Formats: sequence, structure tokens, C-alpha cells
Amino acid sequence: MSSSNSSNGEAVILKDRAQALAHYPHARTVNGMIYVSGISSRRLDNTYEGVTESADGTFELDIKAQTKAVIENINVILQSKGASLKNIVDMTVFLTNMKDYGAMNEVYNQYFDAEAGPSRTCVGVLSLPSPKLLIEIKAIALAPTN
Repeated sequence: MSSSNSSNGEAVILKDRAQALAHYPHARTVNGMIYVSGISSRRLDNTYEGVTESADGTFELDIKAQTKAVIENINVILQSKGASLKNIVDMTVFLTNMKDYGAMNEVYNQYFDAEAGPSRTCVGVLSLPSPKLLIEIKAIALAPTN
């Protein structure tokens, strides 16, 4: 993990996660909070969880597999700062197709419940950085105190 301090907190950049497509960290910690950048199902090798490619270049996308991978990626980022999914206070979910809302919720509900889970907003977007992506999630978590 690489981290650096600046006037806007500490950057969190994990070497074992897909790297950002521009100059931004996986997360930033400041004032006891962890702000996780928009996270997808992209792997370190730039392939995607929840994408099955055919020999003819077409691909099938699986919202459930992508949702699980995104949440797991967020969890790894939080764990690097001593936190977990239980520390998330707010999430924003971006879906390229609101028809995937129910299936996304099926997976989401395996990780969170209404009593202890974060507040959440879900929005439909025209597209994400790759046509292979159905979902991206950003999160804000409370950093654990030592």
C-alpha cells in the first residue's frame, strides 16, 4: 500500500488492486473519515469480474458477480485502513441499467441490513468508463479509532 499526506488528507493507493485510470487514489482519509473513490469490478490485470467474453468479441455481463466484486474491492480498500464494510456510513451506487436494480439489491442485501447498513443513493447513469461495467460504487466510511 502506498500512502501520502497532503493538505486534503492521506491518499490510499493499493498496489494489488486495479489502478486508477487517472490521477486519483483508491481512497482518501481525512478527519476520521475514509472516502472511497468510485470502485468497479476491474481487476489488477484490467479484466473484469462478471464479464464473459466470447471468441467473436461479444461479452455477457453479470450484475450479481459485478456487484459482489465491487463490494469486495471496497472491503479490501477499507481493510487497508483498519476498517470494514461495517464502518461505511454512506454509499452511492451507479447503474448503467436500472433494470439491474433488483439483482444488484439481492447481492447488496447479503452484505448490509437496514439497521446497521449505510445510507444509500442509487442512480442510473448513461455509461461508465468501460462498456463492460454495469455498476460502480463509491463509499464514505468512519475510520476506526485506536
